[in-house]
Amino acid sequence: MNSPQDSSRPLAPVPQQVSLVAQARVPTEHGTFTMKLFKEEPSGLEHVALVMGEVQGTALVRVHSECMTGDVFGSLRCDCGPQLHFALDEIGKQGSGVVLYLRQEGRGIGLINKLKAYALQDEGLDTVEANLRLGFPADLRNFEVAAQMLSLLGVDSVRLMTNNPRKVSTLEKHGVKVVERVPVRSQSQSENHHYLATKALKLGHHMDWLPEYIPPKTEDDDPSKLG
Repeated sequence: MNSPQDSSRPLAPVPQQVSLVAQARVPTEHGTFTMKLFKEEPSGLEHVALVMGEVQGTALVRVHSECMTGDVFGSLRCDCGPQLHFALDEIGKQGSGVVLYLRQEGRGIGLINKLKAYALQDEGLDTVEANLRLGFPADLRNFEVAAQMLSLLGVDSVRLMTNNPRKVSTLEKHGVKVVERVPVRSQSQSENHHYLATKALKLGHHMDWLPEYIPPKTEDDDPSKLG
């Protein structure tokens, strides 16, 4: 029997936090998507699902957190932009899938504090230490919102494009079966080398194509889901 502290135990259903409020066709270089806008209560945050093709049942999915610096301006400090474009390209090749674009800038601390964290990183702190120095946890993001968005889209199982085991475990806990983790590979370069290493070694991200960033194994790793 699972104990209350068992991290593998599914959580009880939580009240619905998101509702679909608008949608429209959006043609892109990767193909034509339907952009569905969801509003989260009580925060008022507006999250987006970019949907291509038939996705009910099992779908190729990327849960992507907003990164203005990387996604919009092409910052080299992170790998967010390349990860987003990898996901859009993979969905375009397959002809169906979903990108959930969550308005959770800076792992949930917002753009102002993200820039303050960048300044601290320029003084020698890593991305986790900078968040802690500012009084925040390493990661404030709410992935149960993603699970609710997928439920409203009719998606109950996913091939999840991620390197982040926390996304896998949170979706699973909120009723979305992760049938496969699809690695999102990006190249290390001088500006993001330390950032990638910190994500791997302190946040447990899987980066097995970059041997120097392979994190130590934990009992939470599940080879049947994360292979």
